[in-house]
Amino acid sequence: MTAQPITAELKRWIVAQATAGHPPDVVLDAMKASGWSEQVAIDALETTMRAHLGLAGDDASEPARPVPGAAITAGTPAIRAGDRDVRVVMAMTLPRVVVFGELLSAEECAELIALARSRLARSETVETSTGASAVNPARTSDGMFFEPAEFPVCARLEKRIAALLGWPLENGEGLQVLRYGPGTEYLPHYDYFDPGEAGTPEILKRGGQRVGSIVCYLNTPDAGGATVFPDVGLQVAPVRGNAVFFSYDRPHPATRTLHGGAPVDAGEKWVATKWLREGKFE
Repeated sequence: MTAQPITAELKRWIVAQATAGHPPDVVLDAMKASGWSEQVAIDALETTMRAHLGLAGDDASEPARPVPGAAITAGTPAIRAGDRDVRVVMAMTLPRVVVFGELLSAEECAELIALARSRLARSETVETSTGASAVNPARTSDGMFFEPAEFPVCARLEKRIAALLGWPLENGEGLQVLRYGPGTEYLPHYDYFDPGEAGTPEILKRGGQRVGSIVCYLNTPDAGGATVFPDVGLQVAPVRGNAVFFSYDRPHPATRTLHGGAPVDAGEKWVATKWLREGKFE
């Protein structure tokens, strides 16, 4: 009989079902109906939810790493980020989440959308089981990547983010622009690379683990499209020019950085996302 591996995609699906409020017996029945053996389904459900709830214990092989923006607090109303003053709207400790106001001007938002529009394609995610990118049904947006500093507006924003977060410019991946139309979403997920997956060592050669993410809102949807953090019940409204930043000092659910993009109910949502690595990204 062919073995049924507990994949990263299956783990994400289990967490999404639990986040949506489905009880364990319903999730188990759905897995069995999809062809999973009962024992594999039980093992997957138990191990995934223990890790998600932070019950798996400390992972000694993954010590806490330095993270971007560690000193930012809500007690500082504004930060000079290179060429622009950026407001601190809200800050949380666990998860480490900061909402910034007026990170981008309206003109910069419009320029990034215009530059990205003709290069959009169905969004992919990095599959840590292989190290390659592939279409994932959990992510229904269209997107594209800019090379670092590909256009002056990209370079300006990248320098601004580096100054704002106190993190080396060369540790940042290129900006990714995403467009979500009505009904599209990105189910809850983590941005770090799962150390238990076979493809992760290859991914980490390009700069180590991701330790932070910043999602910049390039427009304001007519309705819906919030960035959600299910573990703490936080919803961040997508407001043009604002951004939400979150960091994770280790690749573990204990960071409580499970997050997603809620469905867009009306209009469309454009975002520019930048991921920050622990080392130089090459």
